[in-house]
Amino acid sequence: MENDFNYLFIEPDKEIADFVENLGTFQNLSDEAKEVVIIPDGRIDLFFSQSASEPFHVTLLGLETYPEQRFIAPHMTTFVVSFKPLAVEYILNTSIADLLNIGKELSPDFWNFKADDIKDFSHCCTKATQKIKELLPLKVDERKRKLFELVYASKGEMSVQELSEKTGWSSRQINRYFTKQLGLSLKAYSTILRFRASLEHIAQGKLFPELNYTDQNHFIKEVKKFSGVAPKELSRNENDRFVLLSVLKGR
Repeated sequence: MENDFNYLFIEPDKEIADFVENLGTFQNLSDEAKEVVIIPDGRIDLFFSQSASEPFHVTLLGLETYPEQRFIAPHMTTFVVSFKPLAVEYILNTSIADLLNIGKELSPDFWNFKADDIKDFSHCCTKATQKIKELLPLKVDERKRKLFELVYASKGEMSVQELSEKTGWSSRQINRYFTKQLGLSLKAYSTILRFRASLEHIAQGKLFPELNYTDQNHFIKEVKKFSGVAPKELSRNENDRFVLLSVLKGR
């Protein structure tokens, strides 16, 4: 990646892994804005950011269901906590149903973070991890924990009916929970996870469906829906616009 745009993502401590997918940082050290395309990945992101033109601010982003072009401001530094859906209820204690494809500004002293904190990634990781551990619930509904384990393990390919049977939770209750907490159905969320799993294959240059798509046309149509481009162009990833794909290629 360009030397003036740096990023790093790490996995969380096992103790918080049911709720957090990873912790990361990215910096645009350039004098120009960096164009990126945000694509759906099934995560809920909490950003702590500051740039030359913007004061320190904290933003919570809901789930994305379509690609969106954004610009990272010049000389911006960001620390991000990427949550799994279970965190919405148990760590963030809120619903993000009204944040589909958008974000909202939180208090600038959220979790007691300060502008100086985000200059040190290791320090941020330690501080955020400690805070999340303090917020861990005494008890989690095992149906919900099992549901998300299965959804992730199957890469979104397990049907709602099968998930219902394996968790002992009715399909109607599951979809009501998803709609209330996340703003979309379980099926819609699972489709996003399947697309994201396909990104790992595309990052390896595999431009044909490896997962349970009806055919090549179905695969291309879904990749276009969530990324805005065909698999071949996505794989090319000109100017590293698709940061998530760049991260996967770098593994």
